[in-house]
Amino acid sequence: MRARLEDLLATKGVLLADGATGTNYFQMGLTSGDSPEFWNVDAPEKIQTLHRQFVDAGADIILTNTFGCNRHRLALHQAQDRVRELAQRAAELAGEVAEAADRPVVVAGSVGPTGSLFQPLGELTEADAIETFTEQIEALVAGGVDVAWIETMSAIEEVRAAASAAINVGVPYVVTCSFDTAGRTMMGLMPGDLTGVFEGLATPPLATGANCGVGASDILVSLLAMTELDHDTAFVSKGNCGIPEFRGAEIHYSGTPQLMAQYVRLAVDAGARIVGGCCGTSPDHLAAMREALDSALEDRALDGPGPRPSIETVVETIGPLANSAPRPDAEPRARRRTRQN
Repeated sequence: MRARLEDLLATKGVLLADGATGTNYFQMGLTSGDSPEFWNVDAPEKIQTLHRQFVDAGADIILTNTFGCNRHRLALHQAQDRVRELAQRAAELAGEVAEAADRPVVVAGSVGPTGSLFQPLGELTEADAIETFTEQIEALVAGGVDVAWIETMSAIEEVRAAASAAINVGVPYVVTCSFDTAGRTMMGLMPGDLTGVFEGLATPPLATGANCGVGASDILVSLLAMTELDHDTAFVSKGNCGIPEFRGAEIHYSGTPQLMAQYVRLAVDAGARIVGGCCGTSPDHLAAMREALDSALEDRALDGPGPRPSIETVVETIGPLANSAPRPDAEPRARRRTRQN
Protein backbone atom coordinates (compact mmCIF):
# COMPACT_ATOMS: atom_id res chain seq x y z
CA MET A 1 0.00 0.00 0.00
CA ARG A 2 1.08 3.57 -0.65
CA ALA A 3 2.03 6.06 2.07
CA ARG A 4 3.08 9.68 2.42
CA LEU A 5 6.54 10.33 3.81
CA GLU A 6 5.36 12.85 6.38
CA ASP A 7 2.80 10.37 7.70
CA LEU A 8 5.31 7.56 8.11
CA LEU A 9 7.82 9.87 9.79
CA ALA A 10 5.14 10.85 12.28
CA THR A 11 4.02 7.31 13.04
CA LYS A 12 7.18 5.18 12.77
CA GLY A 13 9.84 7.57 14.05
CA VAL A 14 12.78 6.24 12.01
CA LEU A 15 12.40 4.91 8.46
CA LEU A 16 14.46 2.59 6.28
CA ALA A 17 15.16 3.75 2.73
CA ASP A 18 16.24 1.32 0.02
CA GLY A 19 19.72 0.45 -1.22
CA ALA A 20 21.74 0.88 -4.40
CA THR A 21 20.31 1.03 -7.89
CA GLY A 22 23.24 1.19 -10.31
CA THR A 23 25.47 -1.39 -8.64
CA ASN A 24 22.56 -3.82 -8.36
CA TYR A 25 21.55 -3.23 -11.98
CA PHE A 26 25.10 -4.10 -13.06
CA GLN A 27 24.62 -7.44 -11.32
CA MET A 28 21.40 -7.84 -13.34
CA GLY A 29 23.11 -7.20 -16.68
CA LEU A 30 23.37 -3.42 -17.11
CA THR A 31 26.44 -2.54 -19.14
CA SER A 32 28.80 0.18 -17.93
CA GLY A 33 28.15 3.37 -19.88
CA ASP A 34 24.53 2.55 -20.62
CA SER A 35 21.71 4.63 -19.17
CA PRO A 36 19.79 2.63 -16.53
CA GLU A 37 16.76 4.83 -17.22
CA PHE A 38 16.26 3.05 -20.56
CA TRP A 39 15.40 -0.08 -18.58
CA ASN A 40 12.19 1.63 -17.44
CA VAL A 41 10.78 0.80 -20.88
CA ASP A 42 13.19 -1.85 -22.18
CA ALA A 43 13.41 -4.09 -19.08
CA PRO A 44 10.67 -3.02 -16.66
CA GLU A 45 10.59 -6.46 -15.04
CA LYS A 46 14.17 -5.96 -13.83
CA ILE A 47 13.32 -2.56 -12.35
CA GLN A 48 10.35 -3.99 -10.50
CA THR A 49 12.32 -7.01 -9.35
CA LEU A 50 14.81 -4.79 -7.51
CA HIS A 51 12.05 -2.61 -6.04
CA ARG A 52 10.28 -5.75 -4.84
CA GLN A 53 13.48 -7.18 -3.35
CA PHE A 54 14.01 -3.99 -1.37
CA VAL A 55 10.41 -3.96 -0.14
CA ASP A 56 10.69 -7.61 0.85
CA ALA A 57 13.90 -6.76 2.71
CA GLY A 58 12.01 -4.16 4.73
CA ALA A 59 12.35 -0.81 2.95
CA ASP A 60 9.85 1.86 3.94
CA ILE A 61 10.97 4.07 1.03
CA ILE A 62 11.84 3.03 -2.52
CA LEU A 63 13.47 5.39 -5.02
CA THR A 64 12.54 5.45 -8.69
CA ASN A 65 15.08 4.58 -11.38
CA THR A 66 15.46 8.21 -12.46
CA PHE A 67 18.71 9.45 -10.92
CA GLY A 68 20.01 10.62 -14.32
CA CYS A 69 16.63 11.23 -15.92
CA ASN A 70 17.11 14.90 -16.78
CA ARG A 71 17.69 16.48 -20.17
CA HIS A 72 21.38 17.19 -19.51
CA ARG A 73 22.27 13.66 -18.47
CA LEU A 74 20.06 11.99 -21.09
CA ALA A 75 21.66 14.15 -23.79
CA LEU A 76 24.78 12.02 -23.34
CA HIS A 77 22.69 9.20 -24.84
CA GLN A 78 20.86 11.39 -27.41
CA ALA A 79 17.69 10.94 -25.33
CA GLN A 80 17.10 14.46 -24.02
CA ASP A 81 13.56 14.39 -25.45
CA ARG A 82 12.58 11.28 -23.47
CA VAL A 83 12.54 12.76 -19.96
CA ARG A 84 8.78 12.57 -19.48
CA GLU A 85 8.43 9.10 -21.00
CA LEU A 86 11.19 7.55 -18.90
CA ALA A 87 10.52 9.37 -15.63
CA GLN A 88 6.77 8.83 -15.64
CA ARG A 89 7.17 5.14 -16.43
CA ALA A 90 9.73 4.73 -13.64
CA ALA A 91 7.28 6.23 -11.15
CA GLU A 92 4.52 3.94 -12.35
CA LEU A 93 6.73 0.85 -11.98
CA ALA A 94 7.70 1.73 -8.41
CA GLY A 95 4.10 2.63 -7.60
CA GLU A 96 2.84 -0.77 -8.71
CA VAL A 97 5.28 -2.49 -6.38
CA ALA A 98 4.33 -0.22 -3.47
CA GLU A 99 0.62 -0.78 -4.07
CA ALA A 100 1.13 -4.54 -3.91
CA ALA A 101 3.01 -4.38 -0.59
CA ASP A 102 1.19 -5.49 2.56
CA ARG A 103 2.42 -2.47 4.53
CA PRO A 104 2.86 1.25 3.83
CA VAL A 105 5.64 2.10 1.36
CA VAL A 106 6.67 5.56 0.16
CA VAL A 107 7.53 6.05 -3.53
CA ALA A 108 10.21 8.72 -3.86
CA GLY A 109 11.19 10.23 -7.19
CA SER A 110 14.98 10.17 -7.50
CA VAL A 111 16.38 13.45 -8.84
CA GLY A 112 20.14 13.53 -9.34
CA PRO A 113 22.38 16.42 -10.43
CA THR A 114 22.48 17.69 -13.99
CA GLY A 115 26.18 16.92 -14.32
CA SER A 116 26.78 20.51 -15.47
CA LEU A 117 28.50 23.35 -13.65
CA PHE A 118 26.84 26.66 -12.91
CA GLN A 119 28.11 29.92 -14.34
CA PRO A 120 30.81 31.22 -14.19
CA LEU A 121 32.53 27.81 -13.84
CA GLY A 122 30.26 26.32 -16.51
CA GLU A 123 27.31 27.22 -18.71
CA LEU A 124 24.39 26.19 -16.49
CA THR A 125 22.12 29.05 -15.39
CA GLU A 126 19.62 29.12 -12.55
CA ALA A 127 16.72 29.38 -15.01
CA ASP A 128 17.94 26.40 -17.04
CA ALA A 129 18.46 24.31 -13.90
CA ILE A 130 15.00 25.07 -12.53
CA GLU A 131 13.43 24.30 -15.92
CA THR A 132 15.40 21.04 -16.16
CA PHE A 133 14.38 19.84 -12.71
CA THR A 134 10.78 21.01 -13.17
CA GLU A 135 10.45 18.89 -16.32
CA GLN A 136 11.70 15.80 -14.49
CA ILE A 137 9.69 16.32 -11.30
CA GLU A 138 6.47 17.02 -13.23
CA ALA A 139 6.90 13.69 -15.01
CA LEU A 140 7.56 11.88 -11.73
CA VAL A 141 4.45 13.40 -10.17
CA ALA A 142 2.43 12.42 -13.26
CA GLY A 143 3.60 8.86 -12.62
CA GLY A 144 2.47 9.04 -9.01
CA VAL A 145 5.50 9.67 -6.77
CA ASP A 146 4.77 10.77 -3.22
CA VAL A 147 7.87 12.93 -2.77
CA ALA A 148 10.78 14.29 -4.84
CA TRP A 149 14.05 12.80 -3.57
CA ILE A 150 16.83 15.20 -4.61
CA GLU A 151 20.13 13.38 -4.03
CA THR A 152 23.92 13.35 -4.43
CA MET A 153 24.07 17.13 -4.76
CA SER A 154 27.23 19.17 -4.22
CA ALA A 155 26.49 22.80 -5.21
CA ILE A 156 24.28 25.15 -3.22
CA GLU A 157 22.94 26.64 -6.45
CA GLU A 158 21.85 23.24 -7.76
CA VAL A 159 20.23 22.26 -4.45
CA ARG A 160 18.18 25.44 -4.44
CA ALA A 161 17.24 25.06 -8.11
CA ALA A 162 15.98 21.50 -7.58
CA ALA A 163 14.15 22.49 -4.40
CA SER A 164 12.56 25.44 -6.19
CA ALA A 165 11.39 23.11 -8.96
CA ALA A 166 9.74 20.78 -6.44
CA ILE A 167 8.07 23.74 -4.75
CA ASN A 168 6.84 25.05 -8.11
CA VAL A 169 5.38 21.64 -8.98
CA GLY A 170 3.75 21.46 -5.57
CA VAL A 171 5.30 18.23 -4.29
CA PRO A 172 7.12 17.71 -0.95
CA TYR A 173 10.83 17.08 -1.27
CA VAL A 174 13.91 15.64 0.43
CA VAL A 175 17.49 16.78 -0.26
CA THR A 176 20.73 14.90 0.36
CA CYS A 177 24.25 15.95 -0.55
CA SER A 178 27.40 13.90 -1.04
CA PHE A 179 30.16 14.97 1.37
CA ASP A 180 32.99 13.25 -0.42
CA THR A 181 35.83 15.78 -0.54
CA ALA A 182 37.69 16.13 2.78
CA GLY A 183 34.39 16.11 4.65
CA ARG A 184 32.77 18.61 2.27
CA THR A 185 30.88 18.39 -0.99
CA MET A 186 32.87 18.79 -4.19
CA MET A 187 31.77 22.45 -4.26
CA GLY A 188 32.80 23.11 -0.66
CA LEU A 189 29.57 22.82 1.32
CA MET A 190 30.05 21.49 4.85
CA PRO A 191 27.51 19.20 6.54
CA GLY A 192 26.74 21.66 9.31
CA ASP A 193 25.83 24.34 6.77
CA LEU A 194 23.30 22.26 4.83
CA THR A 195 20.09 23.34 6.53
CA GLY A 196 20.96 26.99 5.92
CA VAL A 197 20.87 26.39 2.16
CA PHE A 198 17.05 26.41 2.25
CA GLU A 199 16.68 29.83 3.89
CA GLY A 200 14.29 32.03 1.92
CA LEU A 201 12.57 29.19 0.06
CA ALA A 202 8.78 29.10 0.33
CA THR A 203 8.73 25.49 1.57
CA PRO A 204 11.49 23.68 3.50
CA PRO A 205 12.36 20.05 2.78
CA LEU A 206 10.65 17.25 4.70
CA ALA A 207 14.11 15.85 5.42
CA THR A 208 17.69 16.58 4.46
CA GLY A 209 21.05 14.94 4.96
CA ALA A 210 23.74 12.93 3.21
CA ASN A 211 24.04 10.09 0.74
CA CYS A 212 26.79 8.30 -1.15
CA GLY A 213 30.20 9.84 -0.39
CA VAL A 214 33.08 7.46 0.23
CA GLY A 215 32.03 5.06 2.99
CA ALA A 216 29.82 4.31 5.96
CA SER A 217 32.24 5.79 8.52
CA ASP A 218 32.53 9.08 6.67
CA ILE A 219 28.79 9.58 6.25
CA LEU A 220 28.28 8.97 9.97
CA VAL A 221 30.77 11.74 10.71
CA SER A 222 28.84 14.02 8.33
CA LEU A 223 25.63 13.07 10.16
CA LEU A 224 27.19 13.90 13.53
CA ALA A 225 28.15 17.33 12.21
CA MET A 226 24.59 17.95 11.00
CA THR A 227 22.88 16.82 14.19
CA GLU A 228 25.30 18.39 16.65
CA LEU A 229 23.20 21.51 17.22
CA ASP A 230 20.07 20.84 15.16
CA HIS A 231 17.62 18.53 16.89
CA ASP A 232 14.52 19.55 14.96
CA THR A 233 15.33 18.66 11.34
CA ALA A 234 14.62 15.15 10.04
CA PHE A 235 18.05 14.02 8.85
CA VAL A 236 18.84 11.34 6.27
CA SER A 237 21.87 9.05 6.20
CA LYS A 238 22.03 6.88 3.06
CA GLY A 239 25.61 5.68 3.01
CA ASN A 240 27.68 3.53 0.72
CA CYS A 241 28.19 -0.10 1.65
CA GLY A 242 31.71 0.24 3.00
CA ILE A 243 34.58 1.46 0.83
CA PRO A 244 34.73 0.95 -2.95
CA GLU A 245 37.62 -1.26 -4.08
CA PHE A 246 38.78 -2.06 -7.60
CA ARG A 247 39.15 -5.76 -8.34
CA GLY A 248 40.42 -5.84 -11.86
CA ALA A 249 38.04 -3.69 -13.91
CA GLU A 250 35.13 -4.03 -11.45
CA ILE A 251 34.26 -2.07 -8.33
CA HIS A 252 33.36 -3.98 -5.19
CA TYR A 253 32.23 -2.56 -1.85
CA SER A 254 33.80 -3.76 1.38
CA GLY A 255 30.70 -3.59 3.56
CA THR A 256 29.13 -6.80 4.86
CA PRO A 257 25.52 -7.08 6.05
CA GLN A 258 26.87 -7.14 9.61
CA LEU A 259 28.80 -3.90 9.08
CA MET A 260 25.76 -2.17 7.60
CA ALA A 261 23.68 -3.34 10.56
CA GLN A 262 26.20 -1.69 12.92
CA TYR A 263 26.08 1.42 10.74
CA VAL A 264 22.30 1.62 11.17
CA ARG A 265 22.47 1.48 14.97
CA LEU A 266 25.10 4.24 15.04
CA ALA A 267 23.10 6.37 12.59
CA VAL A 268 20.00 6.11 14.79
CA ASP A 269 22.00 7.06 17.89
CA ALA A 270 23.52 9.96 15.93
CA GLY A 271 20.05 11.37 15.20
CA ALA A 272 19.04 10.05 11.77
CA ARG A 273 15.32 9.82 11.04
CA ILE A 274 15.82 8.06 7.69
CA VAL A 275 18.58 5.48 7.21
CA GLY A 276 19.38 3.61 4.03
CA GLY A 277 22.14 2.36 1.77
CA CYS A 278 23.69 3.80 -1.35
CA CYS A 279 26.30 2.29 -3.70
CA GLY A 280 26.96 -1.39 -3.13
CA THR A 281 23.97 -1.95 -0.84
CA SER A 282 22.13 -5.10 -1.89
CA PRO A 283 18.78 -6.47 -0.70
CA ASP A 284 20.73 -8.80 1.60
CA HIS A 285 22.45 -5.82 3.20
CA LEU A 286 19.12 -4.06 3.54
CA ALA A 287 17.51 -7.03 5.28
CA ALA A 288 20.26 -6.92 7.93
CA MET A 289 19.73 -3.17 8.22
CA ARG A 290 15.98 -3.69 8.76
CA GLU A 291 16.65 -6.14 11.57
CA ALA A 292 19.14 -3.75 13.17
CA LEU A 293 16.74 -0.82 12.90
CA ASP A 294 13.88 -2.74 14.48
CA SER A 295 16.17 -3.85 17.30
CA ALA A 296 17.43 -0.31 17.85
CA LEU A 297 13.90 1.06 18.01
CA GLU A 298 12.86 -1.65 20.48
CA ASP A 299 15.83 -0.80 22.69
CA ARG A 300 14.98 2.89 22.46
CA ALA A 301 11.38 2.21 23.49
CA LEU A 302 12.57 0.31 26.57
CA ASP A 303 15.66 2.25 27.62
CA GLY A 304 15.47 5.57 25.79
CA PRO A 305 17.91 6.85 23.13
CA GLY A 306 21.36 5.32 23.06
CA PRO A 307 24.47 7.43 23.68
CA ARG A 308 25.48 9.75 20.88
CA PRO A 309 28.50 8.11 19.19
CA SER A 310 31.84 9.86 18.99
CA ILE A 311 34.03 9.87 15.91
CA GLU A 312 36.29 7.45 17.75
CA THR A 313 33.36 5.07 18.28
CA VAL A 314 32.47 5.26 14.59
CA VAL A 315 36.03 4.39 13.56
CA GLU A 316 36.31 1.56 16.08
CA THR A 317 32.98 0.07 15.00
CA ILE A 318 32.81 0.69 11.25
CA GLY A 319 36.40 1.31 10.21
CA PRO A 320 38.78 4.17 9.42
CA LEU A 321 37.71 7.34 7.67
CA ALA A 322 38.59 7.67 4.00
CA ASN A 323 38.57 11.45 4.32
CA SER A 324 39.66 13.76 7.10
CA ALA A 325 36.73 14.70 9.32
CA PRO A 326 35.46 18.30 8.99
CA ARG A 327 36.56 20.42 11.93
CA PRO A 328 33.70 21.34 14.28
CA ASP A 329 35.03 24.90 14.46
CA ALA A 330 35.40 25.35 10.69
CA GLU A 331 33.97 28.59 9.40
CA PRO A 332 30.72 28.18 7.41
CA ARG A 333 31.17 28.31 3.64
CA ALA A 334 28.65 31.12 3.21
CA ARG A 335 30.59 33.37 5.58
CA ARG A 336 33.90 32.59 3.86
CA ARG A 337 32.39 33.42 0.48
CA THR A 338 30.90 36.69 1.69
CA ARG A 339 34.19 37.80 3.16
CA GLN A 340 36.09 36.99 -0.03
CA ASN A 341 33.72 39.01 -2.27
